[in-house]
Amino acid sequence: MRRESYNDLLALIAVARERSFTRAAAQLGVSQSALSHTIRALETRLGLRLLTRTTRSVAPTEAGERLIRTITPRFEEIDSELTAITEFRDKPAGTIRITATDYATETVLWPRLAPVLRLYPDLKVEITTDYGLSDIVADRYDIGVRHGDQVAKDMIAVRLAPEMRMAIVGTPGYLKTRALPKKPQDLTAHNCINLRLPTLGGLYAWELKKGSREVQVRVDGQLAFNGTYPMLAAALSGYGLAYIPADLAEPHVKARRLVKVLEDWCPAFPGLHACYATRREFSRAMTVVIDALRYRAK
Repeated sequence: MRRESYNDLLALIAVARERSFTRAAAQLGVSQSALSHTIRALETRLGLRLLTRTTRSVAPTEAGERLIRTITPRFEEIDSELTAITEFRDKPAGTIRITATDYATETVLWPRLAPVLRLYPDLKVEITTDYGLSDIVADRYDIGVRHGDQVAKDMIAVRLAPEMRMAIVGTPGYLKTRALPKKPQDLTAHNCINLRLPTLGGLYAWELKKGSREVQVRVDGQLAFNGTYPMLAAALSGYGLAYIPADLAEPHVKARRLVKVLEDWCPAFPGLHACYATRREFSRAMTVVIDALRYRAK
């Protein structure tokens, strides 16, 4: 294959990833017509149709899917190597993409990365707030922040925080209107603030544990959010009980704005970890970010 075909293959990957000639052309910095001509020329040289085009979308054919699946890791390895050689520069540079929950971002990532970004102006960090447990490799993230029990076996994990204890909290005013829950099943009689998880396709079942007894309670209520901080705000406004990290609730508990219930049923989960692919070559930027995030016990 002629060397110019390598650029054509990159164009094919871009169109397949974006599912759109318009978006791929904008990403590549070329016109839509030029990109369409490139793909047609590649298909002609190979004698195969690689993309199926409709008025609304673009999708790979079976042959196109096989080709894309084969060549994409090769180009990613090249990109990784090119990124890795920046290690030889005096200062870390480049973009590190991270996927994490809002809780991890607010309590761990931002406090630890803020001073690093001031120190290294050529370093860029892109954080995507997500409760969907995105595929770190397939979605082209450099780092995924996960609880210890969510780390995939083929990933390297670096601890970012100690165990995370949970708490069920509500305002004193709300709890005056309802009987205090004495056991997990009593939560079904309460207005509970739910968390929606896209990976489960539904609402999170509160995971409670006391000794060797473990239960999952599917609660109900007027409100559901896809983030921790709106749940805390709703609880503080008296809309019901929320199941949130204890460290977020504690200042409000001390100020008597919130009250804990079922404390003996609230477990500690494995702490947050930064996960990345085992085959990844570390750039200087990646090394700096991981080192800044690493948990150091006091």
